[in-house]
Amino acid sequence: MNVLMIGKHDSQCTENSVKEYEKRIKHYISFRLDIIPASKEQHILQYKEKEGIRILSKLNKSDFLILLDERGEEYTSVQMAGYIQKLQNQNKANVFFVIGGAHGFSEEVCQRADARISLSKLTFPHQLARIVFMEQLYRVFTILKGEKYHH
Repeated sequence: MNVLMIGKHDSQCTENSVKEYEKRIKHYISFRLDIIPASKEQHILQYKEKEGIRILSKLNKSDFLILLDERGEEYTSVQMAGYIQKLQNQNKANVFFVIGGAHGFSEEVCQRADARISLSKLTFPHQLARIVFMEQLYRVFTILKGEKYHH
C-alpha cells in the first residue's frame, strides 16, 4: 500500500504525526509514503498539470489509484476497513492513495483514478487532512485485526 502526498509538511508537528502513523501502519502491511514536491506554477491549470505529471510518474498501469477528494465516497471507519479488505481480497496489491495539492487534481489524474474517497463533508486544512487520513488508515488495520483501538 502506498500514500502519495503533494508538498512538504509545513510543521514539525505534522511531520511527526505522519511519521508515527507510518510506523504503526508498517506493523500491519508493506507500506510506502512518498512526498511529491508541489508545483511552483502561478497559473492553476499549469499547477495541477505539473503535479499530475509527478503523480502519474509514480504509477504503473496495474496500480489501483484512489484519490482523496471532497466529492469522493464517504465511509465510516468500519466501512473503510471493509473496503480495504475487499481490495486485498481482490489482490489489489499495489494500491495508491493520493492526497493532492492545494488546487486539486489534474484532469489526467482524475481520469486515471479507480476510486475517490472523501474524509468528510467538512473542509480540513491540507496538513490536517494528512494526519486524519494516516490515523484512519492505521485505524482500518486495527479494525481488520480485531484490536481494541477502535471502539
